[in-house]
Amino acid sequence: MEDAETFTLLPIHLDPTSKAIKTTSKSRALNQELDTLNALHRTLLTLDSPIPPPPVPVNPKRSGQITKLRESGNAEFRKGKHVEAIRYYTLGLQMALTRPLWEPSGLVRDEVAGLYANRAQAHMAKSSWAEGSIDAEASVEAKKAGNAKAWWRKAKCLMEMGRLEEAKEWVGRGLELEGNEADLVALLKEIDQKKKN
Repeated sequence: MEDAETFTLLPIHLDPTSKAIKTTSKSRALNQELDTLNALHRTLLTLDSPIPPPPVPVNPKRSGQITKLRESGNAEFRKGKHVEAIRYYTLGLQMALTRPLWEPSGLVRDEVAGLYANRAQAHMAKSSWAEGSIDAEASVEAKKAGNAKAWWRKAKCLMEMGRLEEAKEWVGRGLELEGNEADLVALLKEIDQKKKN
């Protein structure tokens, strides 16, 4: 898979008369993709009804509802009602993950990363280390950098399950991305201390 930061300039151009996208490349894969795209374009031109306008980029109501579910989960967590908090976070995740595909994926990743990290914390409060570990890892997968809490929670769950080598490796990976984040450094010391005992 190519790096998301890499841009590859392809030799394509738009035919001014047919509006078809053409290429001078001999790449079979590129030519197949362009054939499919041009066929779709021809189909849309022959439809009897007008083509609908592009959708509004982000539905603010959905964003508000996801935020409200997260805040409700946080409130339940503070009250010590961890099962209810998990329920709110789960509802928020379902709503965030079912956003229409045209909405920005970065927005979805940010929402999902926060909700998974919070749900991991609620699982940890119940000593459900395996579930907390899974949610923390999902949070990191959604957002690797700037997510020190999720790195810490995953490593803490692994440590509590007695998987000290994996926990140490996880903290190391987290420190590579987060720098010398204090909580991760402290957890690394704690893991090393447990390994000595």
